[in-house]
Amino acid sequence: MVEHVTGLLMGVVFWVFVAAVILVPIYLKFQDRQRMHETLRLAYEKGQPVPPELIAALQSNVAPIRPSTPESDLRRAVVLIAVGLGFAGLGYGLWYGLMSTSEIAAKISGGCTAGVGAIPGLIGVAYLVLWATRRGAAKV
Repeated sequence: MVEHVTGLLMGVVFWVFVAAVILVPIYLKFQDRQRMHETLRLAYEKGQPVPPELIAALQSNVAPIRPSTPESDLRRAVVLIAVGLGFAGLGYGLWYGLMSTSEIAAKISGGCTAGVGAIPGLIGVAYLVLWATRRGAAKV
């Protein structure tokens, strides 16, 4: 009975956390926009000029898209390769730590964790290739 309640509680806590991660930024953005509208209303009532850029920023909901540059490709590559190496190190640590308990559990845990690290690591390698090709094309 206790295991059932604990499992149910863990599931509820997980989904509350997921909802909070999604809903809290939306709520904070809404509050920020409300404060901006209130400030604009007060400025308008007092006869202060309102910059048109501010009104345009409030009317648009999309963030400006920045073009990808070779420098941003290199930055992404370095970060993603570091994340991949971090997961590989975590996998090695799990393998080493669990080896004294169970050899099979150690190989499975360490291998799976290191395998997960291959995903961002290889995406980082792809960004590195993009950076190298775009950098060479820019010099020509």
